[in-house]
Amino acid sequence: MLYRKLGQTGLDVSVVCLGTMTWGEQNSEAEAHQQLDYAKAHGVNFIDTAEMYPVPGRAETQGSTERYLGSWLKNQNRADWIIATKVIAHSGIDWIRTTSDLSSDGIRTAVDASLKRLQTDYIDLYQIHWPDRYSPKFGQNRFDPKMARPGMPIEETLAVLGELIQAGKIRFIGVSNETPWGLSQYIRAAETQGLPRIQTLQNAYNLVNRVFEIHLAENCYHDGIGLLAYSPLAFGHLTAKYLTGSADARARLNLFPQFGQRYQKPNLQRAIRQLLDCAGDYGLTAMSLQYVKAHQLCNSVIIGATSLDQLAENISALQSDLPSPLLSELNRLYQDIQNPCP
Repeated sequence: MLYRKLGQTGLDVSVVCLGTMTWGEQNSEAEAHQQLDYAKAHGVNFIDTAEMYPVPGRAETQGSTERYLGSWLKNQNRADWIIATKVIAHSGIDWIRTTSDLSSDGIRTAVDASLKRLQTDYIDLYQIHWPDRYSPKFGQNRFDPKMARPGMPIEETLAVLGELIQAGKIRFIGVSNETPWGLSQYIRAAETQGLPRIQTLQNAYNLVNRVFEIHLAENCYHDGIGLLAYSPLAFGHLTAKYLTGSADARARLNLFPQFGQRYQKPNLQRAIRQLLDCAGDYGLTAMSLQYVKAHQLCNSVIIGATSLDQLAENISALQSDLPSPLLSELNRLYQDIQNPCP
């Protein structure tokens, strides 16, 4: 297993991060533990979860993912693991907690609840799941000034996170689904007011969504922020199973078609066909995962699986590097397919 530094934390994390979004919905507790055992046996030391998981979110299942991880983690050497979780921002999801924002009370309540479910004394990386303010996210690709509204001031959010770091409840902080403007505001607040600095950005990044490369990469490079790439297989599209019709009834987009909206874009199928031809015998899944891993700012690739076979395939793929000729061909194709699913 390859390990990389996590932002500027000094922590070494596996280039494979085990995503957990399906635990409690598509996967049972026993299956979650099997995934964790397999990941551990293959050198994974980095796990990503969230207070709202599993997804799709329901009051009846909320928090199950952290609980499943916690029931496994209590029998492990805690120091061997880097555990990341997330706090929801403005959403109206009042069945998670009544203070569903990034206020001091909201964050303190969320941290304590996550610690209890995870059965641990501290969280290694605590992430803001999405901006508290309005911003385009989850496949939206246009900022609409008419929808603009303020969120909790970033300074207030960072201040309470700093207090929680001092209290030993969290070690480092990150953001997710952020924009270049948002990243700049976090860095400016940290530098001008002596507040904790964000270490990581967890955003979607894959061969049909290379938006990170346009502006966010510049922010991350200059400010020492590491990319945690989620959705490296574009919800399974980059296995070609939806294109070829080989996805079984339990595939995520067959069970929950509402999640397909992010990828229901006019040029997706054309892009997948071109990428499939480009991969040839090498395999589209391996090529897609290795492309994400190859970015010099990527600290870890977050993979999610509903079966051990999928998990094994993905971990195996990430043990190899993308051949230079394939990378060159992908960059050539990019001029034609240009982010079909930003």
